[in-house]
Amino acid sequence: MLNESTLQELLDITEDNGVLSVYLNTEPSQGNADAYKLRLRHMLEQVNLPKDKEAIETYINTQYDWAGKSVAIFSCAKQNIFRSYPLSIPIRNAVHAGDRPGVRPLAHLLDNFGGYAVILVDKQGARYFYFHLGRLEEQDGYLGEAVKRMKSGGASSAGGRRGGVQARHGDEVVDRNMREAADAAVDFFEEFHVRRILIGATDENAATFLNLLPKAWRSLVVGSFAIQMTASAEEVRNKAMEIGLQSEKKQEQHLVQQLLTRAAKDEGAVVGLEKTLDAVNHHRVQILVMTEGYQQTGYQCKACQALTSESSMICPSCGGALQTIPDIIEIAVNSVVLHGGEIEVMLDHEGLASVGNIGAELRY
Repeated sequence: MLNESTLQELLDITEDNGVLSVYLNTEPSQGNADAYKLRLRHMLEQVNLPKDKEAIETYINTQYDWAGKSVAIFSCAKQNIFRSYPLSIPIRNAVHAGDRPGVRPLAHLLDNFGGYAVILVDKQGARYFYFHLGRLEEQDGYLGEAVKRMKSGGASSAGGRRGGVQARHGDEVVDRNMREAADAAVDFFEEFHVRRILIGATDENAATFLNLLPKAWRSLVVGSFAIQMTASAEEVRNKAMEIGLQSEKKQEQHLVQQLLTRAAKDEGAVVGLEKTLDAVNHHRVQILVMTEGYQQTGYQCKACQALTSESSMICPSCGGALQTIPDIIEIAVNSVVLHGGEIEVMLDHEGLASVGNIGAELRY
């Protein structure tokens, strides 16, 4: 499964200007296979890695099944390494040739669409779904005791009489079913290392179920919605994607506002390219935040690998010679991921754009 460990494994691949990364959108509604193959050829025209280009085109022409909506491909022919990851989510076309794979788009996907659990719950049972990068990876369920309802106008519900006994028994059954469904959900969350949770239920059932979850898991619930218990996996997936995107936008707004406030107070955050690159150089970045599509030419020291946006003959850190990097942001992303940091890509945020499109929350 494509996850954060995959990013780390990809970044372990190093070859001087010998790693080719390709992201190809293959959304069926936007074109056919021939059109996408032609687009890939155009994308690779300026790349001077003939064996890697051949390997990628051969894969697309003979092995890719066109069932997904995009694909990420990494090739290092000098080390006989080839990796491909068909994706269920569309992705922007991109090509990156360098010393390491370009993982920024994958980091963005994992941040926004990785590790979703969706729980459909009612008074009798629950259904559990695990979606990762838009794909259903696992599903399970719990069915408790049937809840018998009394007809309206039936026997008195006064304590000690038949109606009251039945009502209390019904409440006990619902309570037991909900608790056991919540316990089973926790096992499900732990098994699949869930990062976000959505609850599909009536408002009453969602509130009850939420209160039964341990606090640590409750904090990962990002929303709830009404849906039939018999809904198909595709219906659940589509709703989860919709609600998840809405929740992600709210979280992004909060993160950027927090970043701007802390940076203004010089309290564990920085904004602007040069200050952010300095934090990257010292491995201080906990969360690297940037606007989608942000690119910038910069410089890297050949000796100590330090990054800078300032043109100079020598490295400000060690005095070594600098080399020009077409996209310094990609190198910064790779460094942050390599040293255990996180990446947050903002789809559209004026506040972040106003301070240079990039910033970071720091470890110390």
